[in-house]
Amino acid sequence: MNGAQRLNGLNVLNAAFMRLFNVAYSGNSYKVRLLLAQLGIPCEIVEIDILKGASRTAEFLKINPNGRTPVLDDNGFILAESNAILAYFARGTKFLPDDRKKFGLVFQWMFFEQYSHEPFIATSRFWLQHKPDSPEKTALLASKRDGGWAALRVMEDHLTKNDFFVGDYSIADIALFAYTHVAHEGGFPLDDLPKIRKWIERVMRQPGFAAMGQGGTLLER
Repeated sequence: MNGAQRLNGLNVLNAAFMRLFNVAYSGNSYKVRLLLAQLGIPCEIVEIDILKGASRTAEFLKINPNGRTPVLDDNGFILAESNAILAYFARGTKFLPDDRKKFGLVFQWMFFEQYSHEPFIATSRFWLQHKPDSPEKTALLASKRDGGWAALRVMEDHLTKNDFFVGDYSIADIALFAYTHVAHEGGFPLDDLPKIRKWIERVMRQPGFAAMGQGGTLLER
């Protein structure tokens, strides 16, 4: 194409001005990096050290008053919340179906991920990896067990009848994959969940797949 090439409504020539405020070990940040890699969209990565309070500085709070990552800066357009960013990039691509019912189901699973999955599995993983042992940590981890296993059982049941969560591979799978494939790091081993394990393998075979530690088309700063 001549002039400003466009991909999914994005100005490819302005891709160098696209920045993702990111935490490398965060599943929420990884979701976005994975989709960008699979779409072949370059993006500058700005690492935020949340353990040192970098997401709570006055400078960062001007970008996202909620003080959380990831945050996308697309040439001045600021968008927070990982699943909102997924939808932003996936619109008009195979990763977000046009069919009204499938479209709704994708968001059903993405809301499930943020409300019924991430608060249990991701939170447990963070505390296990980054918090010292304490009575508070023990109590918090115990409080997350039932919710985390309940979410995984819902997923296992759905995957007994489906290869992916909504028809073909979509951002519903990306959203759920991010923390599920490292669930064991949160104290939720997947040994007794064979359908989830097979689904993880299918996700990892998708074109353009990038592991959590890979940069893909991303440019790290």
